[in-house]
Amino acid sequence: MKAYPKMYMMLPLMLGWLFAACSAPVAQLNAQDIAVKGETVYTMAGDPIENGVVLIRNGRIDRVGPASRVSIPDGFDVYEAPFVTPGIIDTRSVVGLSGILNIPHDQDQLETSNPFQPDLRAIDAYNAREDLVVWLRNLGVTTVHTGHGPGALASGQTLIAKTWGHTVEEAVINPAAMVAFTLGPTVSSNYGGSPGTRSRMMAMLRAEFIKAQEYSAQENPTRDLKMETMVSILNGEMRAMIHAHQVSEMMSALRLQQEFGFELVLEGASEAYLLIDELKEAGVHIILHPTMVRTRGETTNAAFNTAAKLAEAGIPFTFQSGFEGYVPKTRVVHFETAIAVANGLPFEHGLRALTIDAARFLGIDDRTGSLERGKDADVVLWEGDPFEYTSRVCTVIINGELASNRCQ
Repeated sequence: MKAYPKMYMMLPLMLGWLFAACSAPVAQLNAQDIAVKGETVYTMAGDPIENGVVLIRNGRIDRVGPASRVSIPDGFDVYEAPFVTPGIIDTRSVVGLSGILNIPHDQDQLETSNPFQPDLRAIDAYNAREDLVVWLRNLGVTTVHTGHGPGALASGQTLIAKTWGHTVEEAVINPAAMVAFTLGPTVSSNYGGSPGTRSRMMAMLRAEFIKAQEYSAQENPTRDLKMETMVSILNGEMRAMIHAHQVSEMMSALRLQQEFGFELVLEGASEAYLLIDELKEAGVHIILHPTMVRTRGETTNAAFNTAAKLAEAGIPFTFQSGFEGYVPKTRVVHFETAIAVANGLPFEHGLRALTIDAARFLGIDDRTGSLERGKDADVVLWEGDPFEYTSRVCTVIINGELASNRCQ
Protein backbone atom coordinates (compact mmCIF):
# COMPACT_ATOMS: atom_id res chain seq x y z
CA MET A 1 0.00 0.00 0.00
CA LYS A 2 1.22 3.49 -0.79
CA ALA A 3 2.27 5.85 1.98
CA TYR A 4 0.60 9.02 0.72
CA PRO A 5 2.83 12.11 0.82
CA LYS A 6 2.29 15.23 2.89
CA MET A 7 1.04 16.98 -0.24
CA TYR A 8 -2.48 15.68 0.29
CA MET A 9 -2.52 17.23 3.77
CA MET A 10 -1.91 20.61 2.17
CA LEU A 11 -5.01 20.62 -0.06
CA PRO A 12 -6.56 23.74 1.51
CA LEU A 13 -3.32 25.64 0.95
CA MET A 14 -3.14 24.39 -2.64
CA LEU A 15 -6.67 25.58 -3.37
CA GLY A 16 -5.86 28.96 -1.87
CA TRP A 17 -2.86 29.27 -4.16
CA LEU A 18 -5.01 28.14 -7.09
CA PHE A 19 -7.50 30.98 -6.80
CA ALA A 20 -4.83 33.53 -5.96
CA ALA A 21 -2.83 32.49 -9.01
CA CYS A 22 -5.79 32.68 -11.32
CA SER A 23 -6.66 36.18 -10.17
CA ALA A 24 -3.13 37.46 -10.74
CA PRO A 25 -2.81 40.13 -13.46
CA VAL A 26 -1.40 39.07 -16.81
CA ALA A 27 1.46 41.08 -18.24
CA GLN A 28 1.15 42.62 -21.68
CA LEU A 29 2.58 40.63 -24.57
CA ASN A 30 5.78 42.56 -25.13
CA ALA A 31 9.25 41.03 -25.43
CA GLN A 32 11.81 42.66 -23.17
CA ASP A 33 15.57 42.76 -22.70
CA ILE A 34 15.95 40.63 -19.60
CA ALA A 35 18.85 39.31 -17.57
CA VAL A 36 18.24 36.30 -15.33
CA LYS A 37 20.72 35.60 -12.55
CA GLY A 38 20.72 32.28 -10.71
CA GLU A 39 22.81 30.79 -7.95
CA THR A 40 22.40 27.56 -9.93
CA VAL A 41 21.31 27.60 -13.58
CA TYR A 42 20.21 24.27 -15.06
CA THR A 43 20.62 24.79 -18.79
CA MET A 44 19.87 21.13 -19.67
CA ALA A 45 22.52 21.52 -22.36
CA GLY A 46 25.47 20.72 -20.12
CA ASP A 47 26.47 20.86 -16.48
CA PRO A 48 24.63 23.26 -14.16
CA ILE A 49 26.22 26.71 -14.00
CA GLU A 50 26.96 28.13 -10.57
CA ASN A 51 26.36 31.88 -10.33
CA GLY A 52 24.99 31.89 -13.87
CA VAL A 53 23.46 34.51 -16.14
CA VAL A 54 20.92 34.17 -18.96
CA LEU A 55 20.55 37.13 -21.31
CA ILE A 56 17.31 37.50 -23.27
CA ARG A 57 16.80 39.73 -26.32
CA ASN A 58 13.86 39.92 -28.70
CA GLY A 59 12.13 36.93 -27.17
CA ARG A 60 15.09 34.58 -27.51
CA ILE A 61 18.04 33.50 -25.42
CA ASP A 62 21.08 35.52 -26.40
CA ARG A 63 23.82 34.30 -24.04
CA VAL A 64 24.19 31.83 -21.17
CA GLY A 65 27.18 31.44 -18.90
CA PRO A 66 28.79 32.21 -15.55
CA ALA A 67 28.59 35.78 -14.29
CA SER A 68 32.36 36.01 -14.59
CA ARG A 69 32.03 35.72 -18.38
CA VAL A 70 28.60 37.18 -19.16
CA SER A 71 28.16 40.83 -18.28
CA ILE A 72 24.71 42.39 -18.08
CA PRO A 73 24.28 45.33 -20.48
CA ASP A 74 22.76 48.60 -19.34
CA GLY A 75 19.00 48.84 -19.64
CA PHE A 76 18.26 45.17 -19.00
CA ASP A 77 15.61 44.23 -16.45
CA VAL A 78 17.27 41.91 -13.94
CA TYR A 79 15.56 39.02 -12.14
CA GLU A 80 17.33 36.83 -9.61
CA ALA A 81 16.62 33.51 -7.90
CA PRO A 82 18.45 30.61 -6.24
CA PHE A 83 17.47 28.14 -9.01
CA VAL A 84 16.85 28.73 -12.71
CA THR A 85 15.55 26.14 -15.21
CA PRO A 86 14.04 26.01 -18.68
CA GLY A 87 10.26 26.24 -18.79
CA ILE A 88 8.45 23.10 -17.65
CA ILE A 89 6.77 21.00 -20.37
CA ASP A 90 3.68 18.92 -19.58
CA THR A 91 3.51 16.10 -22.15
CA ARG A 92 -0.12 15.09 -21.54
CA SER A 93 -2.90 17.33 -20.35
CA VAL A 94 -6.43 18.39 -21.22
CA VAL A 95 -6.19 21.98 -19.92
CA GLY A 96 -7.65 24.54 -22.26
CA LEU A 97 -10.36 22.06 -23.22
CA SER A 98 -11.05 21.20 -19.59
CA GLY A 99 -11.74 24.37 -17.58
CA ILE A 100 -11.53 25.38 -13.97
CA LEU A 101 -15.26 25.78 -13.26
CA ASN A 102 -16.15 22.09 -13.73
CA ILE A 103 -19.45 22.91 -15.44
CA PRO A 104 -20.68 21.67 -18.85
CA HIS A 105 -19.71 24.74 -20.87
CA ASP A 106 -16.01 24.48 -19.98
CA GLN A 107 -15.61 20.69 -20.27
CA ASP A 108 -14.83 19.90 -23.91
CA GLN A 109 -12.18 17.23 -23.39
CA LEU A 110 -14.49 14.27 -24.09
CA GLU A 111 -17.35 14.18 -26.62
CA THR A 112 -19.81 11.48 -25.55
CA SER A 113 -22.00 11.20 -28.66
CA ASN A 114 -19.80 8.56 -30.30
CA PRO A 115 -16.87 6.46 -29.00
CA PHE A 116 -14.87 6.83 -32.22
CA GLN A 117 -14.15 10.42 -33.29
CA PRO A 118 -10.50 10.84 -34.30
CA ASP A 119 -11.43 13.82 -36.47
CA LEU A 120 -12.23 16.13 -33.54
CA ARG A 121 -9.63 18.92 -33.51
CA ALA A 122 -8.22 20.28 -30.27
CA ILE A 123 -7.59 23.66 -31.88
CA ASP A 124 -11.36 24.15 -32.23
CA ALA A 125 -11.91 23.84 -28.47
CA TYR A 126 -8.72 25.18 -26.84
CA ASN A 127 -9.21 28.32 -24.73
CA ALA A 128 -5.92 30.16 -24.32
CA ARG A 129 -7.48 32.47 -21.71
CA GLU A 130 -8.70 29.62 -19.49
CA ASP A 131 -7.88 30.24 -15.81
CA LEU A 132 -6.53 26.70 -15.51
CA VAL A 133 -3.91 27.56 -18.13
CA VAL A 134 -3.02 30.68 -16.12
CA TRP A 135 -2.68 28.61 -12.94
CA LEU A 136 -0.24 26.18 -14.55
CA ARG A 137 1.70 29.03 -16.13
CA ASN A 138 2.18 30.66 -12.73
CA LEU A 139 3.55 27.34 -11.50
CA GLY A 140 6.24 27.27 -14.18
CA VAL A 141 4.53 25.20 -16.91
CA THR A 142 5.33 27.05 -20.12
CA THR A 143 4.33 24.43 -22.74
CA VAL A 144 1.55 21.84 -22.77
CA HIS A 145 0.71 18.92 -25.00
CA THR A 146 -3.04 19.01 -24.52
CA GLY A 147 -6.27 18.08 -26.20
CA HIS A 148 -8.99 15.48 -26.13
CA GLY A 149 -8.81 13.26 -23.09
CA PRO A 150 -8.94 9.55 -22.40
CA GLY A 151 -12.22 7.71 -22.19
CA ALA A 152 -13.19 7.08 -25.83
CA LEU A 153 -11.94 4.53 -28.31
CA ALA A 154 -10.75 7.57 -30.28
CA SER A 155 -11.53 10.82 -28.51
CA GLY A 156 -9.85 13.26 -30.90
CA GLN A 157 -6.65 15.13 -31.61
CA THR A 158 -4.12 16.96 -29.46
CA LEU A 159 -2.07 20.11 -29.90
CA ILE A 160 1.10 21.62 -28.47
CA ALA A 161 0.89 25.17 -27.16
CA LYS A 162 2.65 27.69 -24.99
CA THR A 163 0.72 28.73 -21.89
CA TRP A 164 0.92 32.33 -23.09
CA GLY A 165 -1.09 34.28 -25.63
CA HIS A 166 -4.61 35.63 -25.94
CA THR A 167 -5.80 33.19 -28.62
CA VAL A 168 -5.01 29.65 -29.64
CA GLU A 169 -3.35 31.01 -32.78
CA GLU A 170 -0.91 32.98 -30.64
CA ALA A 171 -0.24 30.05 -28.29
CA VAL A 172 -0.10 27.04 -30.62
CA ILE A 173 3.14 25.39 -31.72
CA ASN A 174 1.67 22.31 -33.41
CA PRO A 175 -2.11 22.26 -34.04
CA ALA A 176 -2.32 18.51 -34.71
CA ALA A 177 0.26 16.49 -32.81
CA MET A 178 -1.36 13.15 -31.95
CA VAL A 179 -4.65 11.29 -31.89
CA ALA A 180 -5.86 10.08 -28.48
CA PHE A 181 -7.13 6.52 -28.16
CA THR A 182 -8.20 4.57 -25.07
CA LEU A 183 -8.23 0.86 -24.33
CA GLY A 184 -9.96 -0.48 -21.24
CA PRO A 185 -13.32 -0.68 -19.47
CA THR A 186 -13.73 3.09 -19.05
CA VAL A 187 -14.69 3.36 -22.73
CA SER A 188 -17.75 1.15 -22.40
CA SER A 189 -18.77 2.82 -19.13
CA ASN A 190 -18.72 6.21 -20.90
CA TYR A 191 -20.77 5.03 -23.89
CA GLY A 192 -23.57 2.93 -22.45
CA GLY A 193 -21.81 -0.42 -22.79
CA SER A 194 -20.38 0.16 -26.28
CA PRO A 195 -18.09 -1.07 -27.69
CA GLY A 196 -18.06 -3.76 -24.99
CA THR A 197 -15.31 -6.23 -24.24
CA ARG A 198 -11.59 -5.79 -24.85
CA SER A 199 -11.78 -8.06 -27.88
CA ARG A 200 -14.61 -6.01 -29.35
CA MET A 201 -12.63 -2.78 -28.87
CA MET A 202 -9.64 -4.18 -30.68
CA ALA A 203 -11.80 -5.54 -33.50
CA MET A 204 -13.34 -2.10 -33.99
CA LEU A 205 -9.94 -0.38 -34.02
CA ARG A 206 -8.47 -2.89 -36.47
CA ALA A 207 -11.48 -2.42 -38.73
CA GLU A 208 -10.99 1.37 -38.74
CA PHE A 209 -7.31 1.05 -39.62
CA ILE A 210 -8.18 -1.35 -42.45
CA LYS A 211 -10.77 1.14 -43.73
CA ALA A 212 -8.10 3.82 -43.64
CA GLN A 213 -5.74 1.67 -45.70
CA GLU A 214 -8.47 1.13 -48.29
CA TYR A 215 -9.40 4.84 -48.24
CA SER A 216 -5.78 5.79 -48.83
CA ALA A 217 -5.57 3.45 -51.84
CA GLN A 218 -8.46 5.18 -53.64
CA GLU A 219 -7.61 7.72 -56.32
CA ASN A 220 -10.41 10.23 -55.70
CA PRO A 221 -12.23 9.24 -52.52
CA THR A 222 -15.19 11.17 -51.15
CA ARG A 223 -13.88 13.25 -48.28
CA ASP A 224 -14.17 11.52 -44.92
CA LEU A 225 -12.65 13.43 -41.99
CA LYS A 226 -12.35 10.34 -39.81
CA MET A 227 -10.52 8.43 -42.52
CA GLU A 228 -8.29 11.39 -43.36
CA THR A 229 -7.18 11.47 -39.73
CA MET A 230 -6.56 7.73 -39.62
CA VAL A 231 -4.55 7.95 -42.85
CA SER A 232 -2.42 10.71 -41.30
CA ILE A 233 -1.53 8.24 -38.55
CA LEU A 234 -0.65 5.52 -41.04
CA ASN A 235 1.47 8.02 -42.99
CA GLY A 236 3.36 9.12 -39.89
CA GLU A 237 1.97 12.66 -39.93
CA MET A 238 0.44 12.20 -36.47
CA ARG A 239 1.22 9.73 -33.73
CA ALA A 240 -1.27 7.36 -32.12
CA MET A 241 -1.30 7.99 -28.37
CA ILE A 242 -3.00 5.02 -26.75
CA HIS A 243 -4.14 5.31 -23.15
CA ALA A 244 -3.61 1.87 -21.61
CA HIS A 245 -2.90 0.97 -17.99
CA GLN A 246 -3.02 -2.80 -17.63
CA VAL A 247 -0.77 -5.43 -19.17
CA SER A 248 -3.53 -6.76 -21.44
CA GLU A 249 -4.28 -3.34 -22.93
CA MET A 250 -0.61 -2.42 -23.36
CA MET A 251 0.10 -5.68 -25.19
CA SER A 252 -2.94 -5.11 -27.42
CA ALA A 253 -1.59 -1.68 -28.30
CA LEU A 254 1.80 -3.18 -29.18
CA ARG A 255 0.15 -5.79 -31.43
CA LEU A 256 -1.90 -3.08 -33.15
CA GLN A 257 1.25 -1.07 -33.83
CA GLN A 258 3.05 -4.11 -35.21
CA GLU A 259 0.14 -4.89 -37.54
CA PHE A 260 -0.29 -1.39 -39.00
CA GLY A 261 3.16 0.15 -38.55
CA PHE A 262 2.17 3.53 -37.08
CA GLU A 263 4.19 5.41 -34.47
CA LEU A 264 2.87 4.48 -31.04
CA VAL A 265 2.97 6.43 -27.79
CA LEU A 266 1.75 4.60 -24.69
CA GLU A 267 -0.02 6.85 -22.21
CA GLY A 268 -0.82 5.90 -18.61
CA ALA A 269 0.99 2.54 -18.37
CA SER A 270 0.39 1.86 -14.68
CA GLU A 271 1.68 -1.70 -15.03
CA ALA A 272 4.66 -0.83 -17.25
CA TYR A 273 7.07 -2.28 -14.67
CA LEU A 274 5.62 -5.72 -15.50
CA LEU A 275 6.53 -5.34 -19.21
CA ILE A 276 10.05 -3.92 -19.06
CA ASP A 277 11.51 -6.28 -21.66
CA GLU A 278 8.59 -6.01 -24.06
CA LEU A 279 8.44 -2.20 -23.89
CA LYS A 280 12.17 -1.85 -24.34
CA GLU A 281 12.13 -4.12 -27.39
CA ALA A 282 9.18 -2.22 -28.90
CA GLY A 283 11.00 1.10 -28.50
CA VAL A 284 7.84 3.02 -27.66
CA HIS A 285 7.78 6.25 -25.69
CA ILE A 286 5.73 6.23 -22.49
CA ILE A 287 3.88 9.21 -21.06
CA LEU A 288 3.75 7.86 -17.54
CA HIS A 289 0.67 8.27 -15.37
CA PRO A 290 0.81 10.96 -12.66
CA THR A 291 2.93 9.41 -9.92
CA MET A 292 0.26 10.11 -7.28
CA VAL A 293 -2.60 8.76 -9.36
CA ARG A 294 -5.42 7.32 -7.30
CA THR A 295 -4.89 3.57 -7.15
CA ARG A 296 -8.23 2.08 -8.06
CA GLY A 297 -9.74 0.30 -11.04
CA GLU A 298 -7.29 0.23 -13.93
CA THR A 299 -4.64 2.01 -11.84
CA THR A 300 -4.84 -0.35 -8.86
CA ASN A 301 -1.27 -1.53 -9.47
CA ALA A 302 0.31 1.89 -10.03
CA ALA A 303 3.52 2.46 -8.09
CA PHE A 304 5.64 5.40 -6.99
CA ASN A 305 8.85 3.84 -8.35
CA THR A 306 7.76 2.99 -11.90
CA ALA A 307 9.65 5.98 -13.33
CA ALA A 308 12.84 4.83 -11.63
CA LYS A 309 12.45 1.34 -13.10
CA LEU A 310 11.85 2.70 -16.60
CA ALA A 311 14.90 4.94 -16.29
CA GLU A 312 17.07 2.06 -15.14
CA ALA A 313 15.93 0.00 -18.12
CA GLY A 314 16.58 2.82 -20.59
CA ILE A 315 12.95 3.09 -21.68
CA PRO A 316 12.12 6.66 -22.81
CA PHE A 317 9.39 8.35 -20.83
CA THR A 318 8.05 11.72 -19.77
CA PHE A 319 5.53 12.87 -17.18
CA GLN A 320 2.00 14.17 -17.41
CA SER A 321 -0.57 16.02 -15.35
CA GLY A 322 -3.36 13.96 -16.91
CA PHE A 323 -7.02 14.70 -16.27
CA GLU A 324 -8.93 14.83 -13.01
CA GLY A 325 -12.69 14.70 -12.69
CA TYR A 326 -12.65 17.00 -9.66
CA VAL A 327 -11.60 20.61 -9.04
CA PRO A 328 -8.98 21.93 -9.78
CA LYS A 329 -9.25 19.54 -12.77
CA THR A 330 -5.52 19.03 -13.28
CA ARG A 331 -2.45 17.89 -11.43
CA VAL A 332 0.86 19.76 -11.59
CA VAL A 333 3.45 17.85 -13.55
CA HIS A 334 6.53 18.80 -11.53
CA PHE A 335 4.79 17.86 -8.27
CA GLU A 336 4.22 14.42 -9.79
CA THR A 337 7.84 14.22 -10.91
CA ALA A 338 9.04 15.21 -7.44
CA ILE A 339 7.40 12.12 -5.94
CA ALA A 340 9.12 9.96 -8.57
CA VAL A 341 12.44 11.59 -7.65
CA ALA A 342 11.73 10.85 -3.99
CA ASN A 343 11.22 7.21 -4.96
CA GLY A 344 14.44 6.45 -6.81
CA LEU A 345 14.42 8.49 -10.02
CA PRO A 346 17.68 10.49 -10.27
CA PHE A 347 17.19 14.26 -9.89
CA GLU A 348 18.70 15.13 -13.25
CA HIS A 349 16.64 12.46 -15.04
CA GLY A 350 13.50 13.92 -13.51
CA LEU A 351 14.40 17.45 -14.59
CA ARG A 352 15.30 16.28 -18.10
CA ALA A 353 11.94 14.52 -18.39
CA LEU A 354 10.27 17.88 -17.75
CA THR A 355 12.45 19.89 -20.12
CA ILE A 356 14.77 18.74 -22.89
CA ASP A 357 13.56 15.11 -23.04
CA ALA A 358 9.96 16.33 -23.19
CA ALA A 359 10.85 18.82 -25.93
CA ARG A 360 12.60 16.15 -28.00
CA PHE A 361 9.67 13.78 -27.60
CA LEU A 362 7.27 16.47 -28.82
CA GLY A 363 9.57 17.53 -31.65
CA ILE A 364 10.00 21.09 -30.37
CA ASP A 365 13.56 20.92 -29.01
CA ASP A 366 14.69 23.39 -31.68
CA ARG A 367 12.60 25.98 -29.83
CA THR A 368 12.47 25.05 -26.17
CA GLY A 369 13.51 22.54 -23.50
CA SER A 370 16.95 23.97 -22.73
CA LEU A 371 18.62 27.31 -22.14
CA GLU A 372 20.69 27.75 -25.29
CA ARG A 373 21.41 30.63 -27.60
CA GLY A 374 18.70 31.15 -30.22
CA LYS A 375 15.95 29.21 -28.46
CA ASP A 376 12.69 30.69 -27.22
CA ALA A 377 13.27 32.41 -23.89
CA ASP A 378 11.14 30.13 -21.72
CA VAL A 379 12.71 30.43 -18.27
CA VAL A 380 11.54 29.66 -14.74
CA LEU A 381 13.03 31.14 -11.56
CA TRP A 382 12.58 29.14 -8.34
CA GLU A 383 13.17 30.22 -4.76
CA GLY A 384 14.41 26.71 -3.92
CA ASP A 385 14.85 23.16 -5.21
CA PRO A 386 12.29 22.68 -8.04
CA PHE A 387 11.30 19.29 -6.60
CA GLU A 388 10.71 20.59 -3.08
CA TYR A 389 6.99 21.25 -2.67
CA THR A 390 7.49 24.35 -0.55
CA SER A 391 9.69 26.00 -3.22
CA ARG A 392 7.67 28.72 -4.91
CA VAL A 393 7.99 29.64 -8.55
CA CYS A 394 9.03 33.29 -8.41
CA THR A 395 9.18 34.37 -12.03
CA VAL A 396 8.06 32.84 -15.33
CA ILE A 397 9.29 34.14 -18.68
CA ILE A 398 7.74 32.84 -21.91
CA ASN A 399 8.96 33.89 -25.36
CA GLY A 400 11.01 36.57 -23.63
CA GLU A 401 7.92 38.09 -22.01
CA LEU A 402 7.33 38.40 -18.29
CA ALA A 403 4.40 36.04 -17.75
CA SER A 404 4.41 35.84 -13.95
CA ASN A 405 6.37 37.52 -11.16
CA ARG A 406 5.15 36.67 -7.68
CA CYS A 407 8.22 36.88 -5.44
CA GLN A 408 9.24 40.48 -6.05
